[in-house]
Amino acid sequence: MLFEVRGISKRFGKITALEGVAFQVQPAEVLGLIGPNGAGKSTLFECLAGVLPCDSGEIPPRETLFYVPDGICPWPGQSVRWALDFTLGFLGGDPSLRAEVIEQMDLAPVLSQRIGTLSKGQRKRVLLAIGLLTRQPALLIDEPFEGLDLRQARDIASALRVHALRGRTLFLSIHQISDAARFCDRFVLLNHGRVRGEGTVAELASLAHLATDDLEEVFLALT
Repeated sequence: MLFEVRGISKRFGKITALEGVAFQVQPAEVLGLIGPNGAGKSTLFECLAGVLPCDSGEIPPRETLFYVPDGICPWPGQSVRWALDFTLGFLGGDPSLRAEVIEQMDLAPVLSQRIGTLSKGQRKRVLLAIGLLTRQPALLIDEPFEGLDLRQARDIASALRVHALRGRTLFLSIHQISDAARFCDRFVLLNHGRVRGEGTVAELASLAHLATDDLEEVFLALT
């Protein structure tokens, strides 16, 4: 086990965003966090990363994980090259991965461009590259395929799998259950701020008393 989350709860006024969330994360796995809009996925990631304080519960040490949010534009006035070099220098990234990650994320054509001028898909690839260059054993990635077309999403999925096979743990928040089913090894099902199931598709199907390998059917039964 790489780390365990125990009893995370988070409230915003009278609204309970997370309640008693608990699960385990294993080394070198691709773990999918799935749930409908408003389930608490982004809040959970922000609590795990220390962006938001938890009201209660135990989270992993900061040095265990690196958080890649969705929809942000870091250092908009700086070039892509500068952002990658900053990651390697100030954030203590792995320089041996630089050339490979640039190729995997298809960033060579935009290295000199300012991040603020990039398209949504290009910014997503820059964010993923920053995450992959860091040294933390686990990456939390919010919506890794958002803004990518089908071919790009498949290429990115293949690249992420390479890093997982080398021992990197990937914990991915994915809205599209079909994408999660194709890519993830295990799943944490979240709904209304509570974990409704954790495990492989077969384990979740057993929990739901279903004889199926359809993750969507299992998800609907458990949530």
